[in-house]
Amino acid sequence: MTLISDKLARFTTMLRIRMVEEMIAARYDEQEMRCPVHLSIGQEAIAAGVCAAFTRSDYLFSTHRSHAHYLAKGGDLPGLIAEIYGRNTGCVRGRGGSMHLCDLDVGILATMPIVGSTLPIATGAAFGSKLLGDQRVTVVFFGDGTTEEGVFSESLNFAALQQLPIVFICENNLYSVYSPLEVRQPARDRVALAAAHGITAALGDGDDVEAIFSLTENAVARARNGGGPSFLEFATYRWREHCGPHYDNDIGYRSEAEFLAWQQRDPLARTERELLASGELCAATLSDIKASLQDEIETAFTAAREAPFPDESTLFTDLFVPTELCVQAA
Repeated sequence: MTLISDKLARFTTMLRIRMVEEMIAARYDEQEMRCPVHLSIGQEAIAAGVCAAFTRSDYLFSTHRSHAHYLAKGGDLPGLIAEIYGRNTGCVRGRGGSMHLCDLDVGILATMPIVGSTLPIATGAAFGSKLLGDQRVTVVFFGDGTTEEGVFSESLNFAALQQLPIVFICENNLYSVYSPLEVRQPARDRVALAAAHGITAALGDGDDVEAIFSLTENAVARARNGGGPSFLEFATYRWREHCGPHYDNDIGYRSEAEFLAWQQRDPLARTERELLASGELCAATLSDIKASLQDEIETAFTAAREAPFPDESTLFTDLFVPTELCVQAA
């Protein structure tokens, strides 16, 4: 691909994520999606920029706020929407909901809601890749709150010690639910904290998809060539409530002025302006892209709502304990 088509592809990924999540938000109050949803609206550039630097076979781990990562890595859209609707055609057959996504065909191994829970698992996957010599690189996304967990230090320490092929991506959106950084952490530099573990570390603009891609591309190349792990922190901001489809600026933990200031930095609008100004995108092409994405998204929602729920007879399948023990416990 040319540089121009690569830039347009990253923009399209961001736009697709935004449109998917806006559709989830618009339909959530219909009460057919019965799992919690944590939306990434406002944070799309990180997912698009980071995942563009990885291959299909590389591994990805993520958090409760994982729709954007799943889609940017190539996860199946109908599988995502059906999973949120709890249908049997979902990416984990309707059993996981929004926070437990998986698509092994594109290396998405797990997303989990427990803060910090995927860090040691991702570190283990990277250790496995090193032992096997399979040339895979692992990326693990997490929020700023995860840097307060003990497993953060343990995972970075082991990754540095073993020079593992892993890239740690911290999406710093300033808040853990309703708590800002200053009431959770002493004034400190998380990049310096990672570097103190012997990890190559850098801070990036979470609203600049091209800068994100460049930083991640270098980190991936280093990891794949035996240079060890990297830690990248990107400043960003979620527009909607911590969990759910609505806005919550009225409840007092953040101000409307702060929200509006971050909204002015909208990574999608910024990238669109740059592409239009450079001539790499025109209004007609943008309209065609939006129409195509809208058709794809509506088709996925229709298919999800028409799909069956998991059959009761499959309740005890895909478990790690013998079925007869589950039956006895029930």
